[in-house]
Amino acid sequence: MGKAYETTQPERSAIDALPGTVALEFGTGWCGYCRAAEQHITSALSANPSVQHIKVEDGPGRPLGRSFRVKLWPTVVVIKDGKEMARVVRPADANEVRQAIEQASKE
Repeated sequence: MGKAYETTQPERSAIDALPGTVALEFGTGWCGYCRAAEQHITSALSANPSVQHIKVEDGPGRPLGRSFRVKLWPTVVVIKDGKEMARVVRPADANEVRQAIEQASKE
């Protein structure tokens, strides 16, 4: 099993200030969709070690997920230098996540 979802949330301003490419993953440890997608997300990120991966526990009353308008878990928001470049919702394979990362790298 990969790293756990962080229950302590960073401020949106801190996320927006991060340099480089960041994969911000929203979900929760008990979510079946999140557990099913974990291997796909991990595989895609292992092929891109320069991408920072932040797993954030989401749910009611969690402002960071609301600020990104997250509706379903897992959602991976790919950010480059503070700007959202791509997102993947409930990835069915690692390719979806890889393509989102590549899209962010091109721009």
